Amino acid sequence: MNRGNVPQLRFGGFEGEWEEKKLGEVAEFKKGKGISKSDIIEDGILECIRYGELYTTYNEIISQVFSKTNLSTKGLELSQYNDVIIPASGETQLDIATASCVLKSGVALSGDLNIIRSSLNGIFLSFYLNSQKKLEIANLAQGSSVVHLYSSQVKSLKITSPALPEQQKIATFLTAVDKKIQQLSRKKEQLEQYKKGVMQQLFSGKLRFKPARPAGGDVDGKEYADWEEKKLGEVLKSISTKKYQIKTNEFKVVGKFKVIDQGQKLIAGYSDNEDNVFKDTPVIVFGDHTTILKYIDFDFVVGADGTKLLKNINNNNLKYLFYNLSYNNVSQEGYKRHFTMLSELKLQIPTIAEQKKIADFLSNIDIKIQNTNEQITQMQNFKKGLLQQIFV
Repeated sequence: MNRGNVPQLRFGGFEGEWEEKKLGEVAEFKKGKGISKSDIIEDGILECIRYGELYTTYNEIISQVFSKTNLSTKGLELSQYNDVIIPASGETQLDIATASCVLKSGVALSGDLNIIRSSLNGIFLSFYLNSQKKLEIANLAQGSSVVHLYSSQVKSLKITSPALPEQQKIATFLTAVDKKIQQLSRKKEQLEQYKKGVMQQLFSGKLRFKPARPAGGDVDGKEYADWEEKKLGEVLKSISTKKYQIKTNEFKVVGKFKVIDQGQKLIAGYSDNEDNVFKDTPVIVFGDHTTILKYIDFDFVVGADGTKLLKNINNNNLKYLFYNLSYNNVSQEGYKRHFTMLSELKLQIPTIAEQKKIADFLSNIDIKIQNTNEQITQMQNFKKGLLQQIFV
């Protein structure tokens, strides 16, 4: 069945086909001017947006502007509420297909920004361009080392849109989805900052746990024993990974066992090779020349030479040791020194009971961070599915 210019998913009360036109028929185009990186002043008086910020700072909706300048407005291009901006240059074709709607007037828009000023709902248009038209915009861009996108090219882009009330309905709904994602992202950031602050308090000795009060007893004022200074090599031992390694061509998208790697990402892929599986978990994964430092409690195979597996000694709580190493920035030290040298690193070690209290407390924060991150992923996937069905 040919649905014509009708979206798969539609709000109630709207009917009829969407209208197809060239973007140049419903919009006028301008180009941003000036504003270099050196012109950005923290306490400047004029809000401004530079093209690179569309890649790093903003999404489809710009309601808060973060950069400021003291440049005179004379000679600059200032935004009007509802303007949609797209970079005029970038590193890749897909990157350059990045549209944002500016919900503020009087914001200075820098050079290398295409400005689309139309009668369409700008939020609707920015979501539409970033999803339904992303590949088409990317194909319009020209260049190799630096990619350019000219307004004359964007004008020729065919767009399909409903009447303004339906545009506004879609824009309002997608704005609410984005707001939820932003709220969850802020929650995750706050939890991460809280964890960082608590770790500073715990591992500096400013915050201490006390033993649990026995039933009917009174242990007010009682504390755990003082922490002991020990070398890293006294609490952790390094395990050779040779027998657990597999070749790169054995990596799969799906498989029985996760492949851990000393690169930036913990999971490099999956494998079905049972001969190389390490099952004596938990362990701490440490890379000699990377930033990786992870606590692992599942069966896995090793996918990179230089990945170290660290087991604990003398019944210490391994998760506590992992948090202690994280606080001491051992992963960054891996760039400079191999584990044989790091084994001389001095750590403050509490009793086993207090180790567990600290590990459990920080683990609970990590669980909250993980749950929030999963909610963010679910909302992002929900948004992605919507964008595939809500536009023509």
